[in-house]
This record gives sequence, C-alpha cells and structure tokens, in this order.
Amino acid sequence: MIPEHSTAADTTPKKKPISYKNLLLGATLNLFEVSTLGQPFEVLKTQLAANRGQSLKAALSNIYSRGGVFGFYQGLIPWAWIEASTKGAVLLFTASEFEYRARAAGASPFMGGIIGGMGGGIAQAYTTMGFCTFMKTVEVTRHKSAVKESTFKIAHDIFKKEGIAGINRGVNAVAVRQCTNWASRFGITRFAQESIIKMRYGEDSNAHLRATGIDKALASIIGGALSCWNQPIEVIRVEMQSQVKAVGRPENMTIAKATRYIYANNGIKGFYRGVLPRIGLGMWQTLCMVALGDYFRHFFGTN
Repeated sequence: MIPEHSTAADTTPKKKPISYKNLLLGATLNLFEVSTLGQPFEVLKTQLAANRGQSLKAALSNIYSRGGVFGFYQGLIPWAWIEASTKGAVLLFTASEFEYRARAAGASPFMGGIIGGMGGGIAQAYTTMGFCTFMKTVEVTRHKSAVKESTFKIAHDIFKKEGIAGINRGVNAVAVRQCTNWASRFGITRFAQESIIKMRYGEDSNAHLRATGIDKALASIIGGALSCWNQPIEVIRVEMQSQVKAVGRPENMTIAKATRYIYANNGIKGFYRGVLPRIGLGMWQTLCMVALGDYFRHFFGTN
C-alpha cells in the first residue's frame, strides 16, 4: 500500500513506478501464509461448509482420518502453492495501484483501503484463483476411492469432460468473495489502525510514524476477524465446487441454485457453517498480507 498519511495537511502521495519487488513480496508472503496455518484453516472451513451436518469435532476427526496431520494440508501441493505464488503478487500489486489512485484523488485511508481491496480481490479471482480454488475444494470433498488417483488426473478428467468452464466452476462466487474479503480486510484494518494511532499517539501529522508493529498486527487481526461477515458467500462458493453427492442436490450449480439448496436443507444457519475456522484464516491472512506486507514494503522502500 501507499504510506499511511492521516491528516489533511499531509502531502499528496507520489506515484511510484511498477515494483517487481512488490510482486515477489506478495508471492512470498502468500506462500508463507498458506504453508503454515493457512491451509489447515482452509481445509477445516471447507469440510464444515460442504458437510453442514458435521460438528467441529466430527470434521476434525474426518480430516485427520484422511492422512493424519497431512490431512490438514490436502490440496496444498500443487494447487494452493500455485494459487499462493500468483494471487499474493496480484493482490499486492493491484491493490497498491488502486489504493494509490484513490488516495491521490482525496480518499481517506479507510476508503482507499476498501477500493484497493476490491480491485485486488477481483483481480485475484479472475486471473489465478478460479481453477486453483476449485481443485482445492475437489481434493477436500471428493470421495477417496481405493484406487489412488493423482490430482493432475482428476483435473485432466474434469477439463476433458467440461472444458475451461468445468475447472473454473464457481469463479463468480470466488470473485464476489474476494472482492468483499479484501475490501473489508484492508478497509477495516486501515480504520482500526488509524483509530489505534489516534488513541495512543494523538492526531498530529507525525503520529503515524510512531505506530509499532504491535499496533499494525492488532489492527490486522481486527480487520481479518470482522471481514468474515460474508461467510454466506463462502458457503455458496464451496457448495458450487463441492464433489459431495446427495439425493436431490442440483447439477450444474449456480449461485442462485446453491443458495436455494443450502437454505432448503439447512436454513439460515447453514450459511454460517465453517465461520470459526474462517475467522482464524482471515486473521492469519490479514496479518500476513497487510501487517507484514506494510512492514516489508517499508523495509524494501516499495510503499
């Protein structure tokens, strides 16, 4: 992102040239995020959203039965790594550009963060995340047969049968999720950070320079947790991409069909299955991509 100016007296942010350091930083941070706590939260969230009758304990047991601790990393290689190495770069580069332009036009840090997050989230969905998110969901929800099939064979079979549309199933729901995800995460985090700075250091023009890493980490955790208001969109996305077979489950799911199916079978509460691990995931992702992203951009001089 651009430097966090907090008063009207601050100078207009200056345009920075395209930074390939930002692209590499985004990819690195996302790979770190998903390879540590990110994928276990993702797998648990998907398990609960796809199997809405399961308790948290049953979901944990089910995942563990699929390979012990490694069961929590299903879909990490190659799909989550492919997604992480590209979507992080897309997010930081695109969001930086959108937030810069918004701030240069006079937007506050809060509004600039929302605009940057929306642009970055939509760019993620339609460039790199569609098929990777679908394949990760397939790995978690498909029936595990006695004959072991490689994840590449499964992807090839889906592509052969359904083409590009098949392996990008649910991409529109992914776009809505990512747009609202990062708009909320960046926007709420920026607002929380500004509030923390004003509360701790006052409102003078240099107050933001006194913000510590703890201040930024706390703001990121708040932003990540509160951004999970859009959990219904995520449950709809999982249902569209799920390989779970059930009597009466519609074929060729659309957002509208998935919404009706979930409501008919699980009511309103069905749209909030998996929200706890998603809060954990949102907090971890935002901490990595916003707080650490800001720190390393400042460190490398690419703000």
